[in-house]
Amino acid sequence: MPLLHHEPSPELIYGDKIYRQMGLSDKEYDMVQDLLGRKPNYTETGLFSVMWSEHCSYKTSKPVLKRFPTNGDHVLQGPGEGAGIVDIGDEQAVVFKIESHNHPSAIEPYQGAATGVGGIIRDVFSMGARPVALLNSLRFGELTSPRVKYLFEQVVAGIAGYGNCMGIPTVGGEIQFDPCYNGNPLVNAMCVGLIDHKDIQVGQAKGIGNTVMYVGAATGRDGIHGATFASEELTDQSDEKRPAVQVGDPFMEKLLLEACLELVKCDALVGIQDMGAAGLTSSSSEMASKAGVGIRMDLDRIPQRETEMTPYEMMLSESQERMLIVVKKGREDEIQEIFEKWHLHAVAVGEVIEEKVLRLEHHGEMVADVPVDALAEEAPVYHMPSEEPEIYQSFQSGQPWMPQADCLDETLINLLKQPTIASKEWVYNQYDHMVQTNTVVTPGSDAAVVRVRGTKKALAMTTDCNAKYLYLDPEVGGKIAVAEAARNIVCSGGRPLAITDCLNFGNPEKPEVFWQIEKAVDGMSEACRTLETPVISGNVSLYNETTKRPIDPTPVVGMVGLIDDVAHVTTVSFKNEGDAIYVIGRADNEFEGSALQLMLEQKASGRPPQIDLAIETKRQAQLLQAIKSGSVRSAHDISDGGLGVALAESLMDTGFGAEIELTGDPVTALFSESQSRFLVSVPQSEQAAFEKLVDDAIYLGQVTNQPSLKVATENEEILNLNVTDLEHAWKGAISCFMTKEN
Repeated sequence: MPLLHHEPSPELIYGDKIYRQMGLSDKEYDMVQDLLGRKPNYTETGLFSVMWSEHCSYKTSKPVLKRFPTNGDHVLQGPGEGAGIVDIGDEQAVVFKIESHNHPSAIEPYQGAATGVGGIIRDVFSMGARPVALLNSLRFGELTSPRVKYLFEQVVAGIAGYGNCMGIPTVGGEIQFDPCYNGNPLVNAMCVGLIDHKDIQVGQAKGIGNTVMYVGAATGRDGIHGATFASEELTDQSDEKRPAVQVGDPFMEKLLLEACLELVKCDALVGIQDMGAAGLTSSSSEMASKAGVGIRMDLDRIPQRETEMTPYEMMLSESQERMLIVVKKGREDEIQEIFEKWHLHAVAVGEVIEEKVLRLEHHGEMVADVPVDALAEEAPVYHMPSEEPEIYQSFQSGQPWMPQADCLDETLINLLKQPTIASKEWVYNQYDHMVQTNTVVTPGSDAAVVRVRGTKKALAMTTDCNAKYLYLDPEVGGKIAVAEAARNIVCSGGRPLAITDCLNFGNPEKPEVFWQIEKAVDGMSEACRTLETPVISGNVSLYNETTKRPIDPTPVVGMVGLIDDVAHVTTVSFKNEGDAIYVIGRADNEFEGSALQLMLEQKASGRPPQIDLAIETKRQAQLLQAIKSGSVRSAHDISDGGLGVALAESLMDTGFGAEIELTGDPVTALFSESQSRFLVSVPQSEQAAFEKLVDDAIYLGQVTNQPSLKVATENEEILNLNVTDLEHAWKGAISCFMTKEN
């Protein structure tokens, strides 16, 4: 293989172990050498280093991911393509996926978050779908830290900047704050699109002799080795890796989106794939491997925005707003015409070949010749050692924690001020959530709702994960993450369809972390089977830890549900004076991992709330039936902070109050986080019908026209708060943190 003058020779790469700096282990380098029958050159070593990174190959997580249920009657495309696809009837489908951009956001928060949004949008429109909504799931450290405030501010600005410029509404999401994310924030972006069945595309390079075309923006030196960077722990030296963070241009992406949606209507198109992690390397090798063919490319033809780029740099760049497509031979002019109209590059750079290799030429010489399957499908897979952490047994066997909460008024006000519970208006007011004019339910309710234009249907969507439950018991916490997402969909009037997940964990080479991954996936899988919500797409983000500690296990669940008729759309807020208030499900003494424990103890310990998936399924089905029958005016999942917080949230901005009577221990009734529970309001005329439909409904009281929350037991009033005070505590907390000097 020829060598560019400033690149180390294969002998030097081997002798000085330069491959280690690229992310390959000694064993993996030896595997590459055996595969090729020779020492790889610099470019080839780079190809293997990015494709065999955890970020691209899932080499440690793949054995665990096989446990997920991925099939269902309505699943049209499961994991393996740019995004998953679910049938919603009438020859229409919903396309969605969630992905992480954690490491880039930790060192360059604006661009890290912005390009995370850009990448997930491309995953969806590469399937042929028009993106209709964006969501996110964010985790930050404590807002008392100037560094955390800076990251929070810049990440939100990056998400807003990219989504707003694209004209895609950011309609929902969730944000939590905890010390475990101080050094390693999580930035997970989700995109939802709509498609007609006839327009579905796949990323496959079929047809020997067909033309490989590069479309979109030019290639620069940004993002080189981004996939490898995402597959290692963050350290004090991570700031030096800023070049591994890509730079986004949402206006360019908007042009690319429109051009690609025009392209999918053209029968000359054979396959299309986003150049995401590992850029040209992953898109070319994966498209070829999936189709059982090879690809030859002439790198001199790659549009470049910087001079004298090497093959290594072109192949590993993660410059944004680019796609690789395969088109029928002889039809290139039609494709170029489409992209010229949108002022984008569309260049024939190669062809599909029969031999299953990726063959790269540069300046008339071959600079790489490697098997595509070795890069894509045959990356090494590791079965990592797994070990139950000692702390887990202490959590399981300890005495249950019971809170001492004397003043219930003060306790509720303080809970509403906790950044994880407090209103996220400071964030979503920066997002355009009404663009495209299809948004029915805006951020702030249990789930966002977007109508399917031209039909009665709507899509409900949410992201969820309580990482503290997973820290205490990853299997139980995994079940709860899926169940809570489904509860949020049901509370909005929707039937849960499927999930996409973003598995955010620490270093899988540590047996205790790998045990967390296994147990979380087991819990999520069981919940998905029981609730009939298969996993259709997702992302794994490992090595989320700093020198100090790993993050809590945070497998974020993105879920989409179908609302058959927009008339069934339900929201959190109480609607009418006199409506009856019910809680579905009783509270037990389950405070471990709760918002109350975190507030009073500054840490979580013990066993998290337990969950019975049979009860969960029954209550969700009964509530959904009650909503569809017209018996329910409002519905709210009871989660962080228990019934007390749910009541307060149901009163915000309504002008109403509520009078409630509780039985049993008032602290348990108000602040326990027992699972599978809902807070609903029902018109008086529908009470009998509602009680007939829902087995576990317990009458609590009614909505009043006096703006105060009054809670009593049989003997005394235990809580009396003006709703204005509740609103002030809940709405003011995050903006207060962000404006306060440290």
